Formats: sequence, C-alpha cells, structure tokens
Amino acid sequence: MSALALIGAGLAAAGAAIGGAIGNSLVISKMLEGMARQPELSNQLRSNMFIGVGLVEATPILAIVVSFLLIAKG
Repeated sequence: MSALALIGAGLAAAGAAIGGAIGNSLVISKMLEGMARQPELSNQLRSNMFIGVGLVEATPILAIVVSFLLIAKG
C-alpha cells in the first residue's frame, strides 16, 4: 500500500469531518436564531434544517468514499 495513498485518504477524511462539522453547526445555529426571532415558524424552520443538514452531509460522505477508493487502489 502506497504511503501517499494513505496520506491522501487521511486528508480527505479529515477535511470531510471538519467541513461537515462546520457546515452542520452553521445550519443549526441559523435555524435556532430564526426560531428565536419567529417562534411561529419553528416547524417550517426545523424541516428546512433537516434538509440542509442532509445536503451538508452529502459532501463528507463523498469524501469518505474517495478516501476508501484511495486506500483500495493504493
């Protein structure tokens, strides 16, 4: 197994974890901010938050797949 493939896989996994954490925290904080400003829209904001979190999580999942491919190829 190539050392460069392992380094690339580690960087892809680390970037995915950091990016997903930052994206999720921004989406959730803005939803809570909107809930505090307009409590009557809390159900709509919550459903939109779940859609946003799902979209944010798509990128880290793809990065993990790329890191697994790097490991398998290396």
